[in-house]
Amino acid sequence: MEEKKFDLNSIIGFVLIFGILIWIMYQNQPSDKEIAAEKAKKELVATQEAQAKADKTKTAVLPVAAATPGDTVQLAQLQKTLGGFAYSATLPSAKESFTTIENEKMILKIANKGGYIVEATLKEFERFEKGSKQLVELIKDNNANLNIQLQTTDNRTLNSKDLFFEPTLTKIGADQVLTMRLKAGANEFLEYKYILKPNDYLVGFDIRSQGLNKVLNAAKPLDLQWDLKTYRNEKSVSIEKRFAEIQYEYDDEKYNYVSPNGVGKEETPEKVSYVAFKQHFFTTILSTDKPFEKSKLQSDDLVKDEKIDTAFIKQFRATLPLAFSNGEIDYKMSWYFGPADYKTLKSYDKNFEKIIPLGWGIFGWINRWVFIPLFGFLSSYIAYGIAIIIFTIIIKLAMSPITYKSFLSQAKMKVLRPEITELGEKFKKDPMKKQQETMKLYNKAGVNPMAGCIPALIQLPFMYASFQFFPSAFELRQKSFLWANDLSSFDAIVKLPFHIPLYGDHISLFPILAAIAIFFYMKMTSGDQQMAAPQQEGMPDMAKMMKIMIYVSPLMMLIFFNSYGAGLSLYNFISNLITIGIMFVIKNYIVDTDKIHAQIQENKLKEPKKPSKFQQRLQDVMEQQEAAKAQNKKK
Repeated sequence: MEEKKFDLNSIIGFVLIFGILIWIMYQNQPSDKEIAAEKAKKELVATQEAQAKADKTKTAVLPVAAATPGDTVQLAQLQKTLGGFAYSATLPSAKESFTTIENEKMILKIANKGGYIVEATLKEFERFEKGSKQLVELIKDNNANLNIQLQTTDNRTLNSKDLFFEPTLTKIGADQVLTMRLKAGANEFLEYKYILKPNDYLVGFDIRSQGLNKVLNAAKPLDLQWDLKTYRNEKSVSIEKRFAEIQYEYDDEKYNYVSPNGVGKEETPEKVSYVAFKQHFFTTILSTDKPFEKSKLQSDDLVKDEKIDTAFIKQFRATLPLAFSNGEIDYKMSWYFGPADYKTLKSYDKNFEKIIPLGWGIFGWINRWVFIPLFGFLSSYIAYGIAIIIFTIIIKLAMSPITYKSFLSQAKMKVLRPEITELGEKFKKDPMKKQQETMKLYNKAGVNPMAGCIPALIQLPFMYASFQFFPSAFELRQKSFLWANDLSSFDAIVKLPFHIPLYGDHISLFPILAAIAIFFYMKMTSGDQQMAAPQQEGMPDMAKMMKIMIYVSPLMMLIFFNSYGAGLSLYNFISNLITIGIMFVIKNYIVDTDKIHAQIQENKLKEPKKPSKFQQRLQDVMEQQEAAKAQNKKK
């Protein structure tokens, strides 16, 4: 190996390079003046950045300077039109400017002019369909107004929406607090206070006045006017229009709504604790701790033609009185901007969940205590489409004993049909006698002709509850299953180049499958129902009616469910499939008509049972009619 040698030339080269670098650094070292200039430049940039940030959020507290002679002249001019509130127009904040506050859920933009929210954007939801990249904006482009009519002591009527508020944005812990003040003096003002908490849809909103007892006329309440023109956010115009309505709580937790289809429909409830401008899956709610004594609520449809009027759905208006207390206004309120989701609304413990249309009476009870908990549990572990299928299976299995009772009653009536027909022939000329003998036969055989109807009636509330539950289930919104990209909306597989009245401009597949299932179910059961229900004198021919219904029911499913949510059609499809399966098992493996016939014959040999109250009343009526008929013949 060659021995390494000391290379003098290399050492000299490195020394020269190092010396040159030192010389360059020394020559380029800034002078004291340059250092000072650079420092001033950095300070100027930092100041400009801070100012830009302050301008963007409008967090600066704007000082009130002493009025100059020029200000006095300006103030005098403004007082001619604005009276005591002329002071607000002389402040630096009297300009078209905005303050933005936001959290993880929403972005709110509040205007200096009027002091109200001019933009409310929900950050987690998109319009129409998933991936549209259009966030849901409940308020934008002047579709909403909040105004207080100010009646002054000098007989003026001013509108707060036309006056300038002074903004101050602060933080209390993690909460953002935006104070908007309409000033009549340095310490005299009308104040809106917005309090936005992290990760929340609820915004604190307080209205109070200070030192305005000499400015405002306190003889009667001030009118708070709130109106909103709702943007369309879903695919189906007709369905969104149907579910868009004003809803409100009044008089100690009573609940009502303004007719959803009313044109210029108006309500005047008293002691209102909240008003909700509800769309299909989103809502804006104004609630108050101190109820409004008397209010005026109005709703107007904006969709006259669904092919043309597709931007806005409804125009909502509310007029709410703000009562004075000791010459001042003081209300603790809140805004809710968010999804019309039952669980989310219920979490606020303000009865907001009542705005979800779950149905009245027993229908609402089934939805609240059966459907919502069961579906919520299933959907928390599995995909929503699969959850609907399992949910349907559980409901149908739970109802299977009722289905069995209904089919058993039909089987008994089918066994008795020959004897009932025989009685019909025997008493052909005496319908009343035929009815009496038929009732005796039922009683002797131990058969209740109403037993088949009662189970069917028991199932009806569950069917109706499903029609309320699925269209209101926010959790299905923009959730996909198979070919349906949104279970809360229609699952169009074909877009038609024309519009069919009552049907629409598309073809949905799940309603077609549900219609096919209904057809086969009715085809399967109609024969037994016809055999079980013999033709009665003077009554419509049930056999003909059933034949018609076999075709009418599927057609109705096709027409009316084509624009409904795919989740509801999927539920009906699976429900009818399961019912067909249950009926097949009951008919072929559980119910034995020979045993039923033998049991009926055995019952005939026993002492007849005491007729039920219904049967006894029916028999008494028949006997009275028969007696009256005999009396008329004697005359």
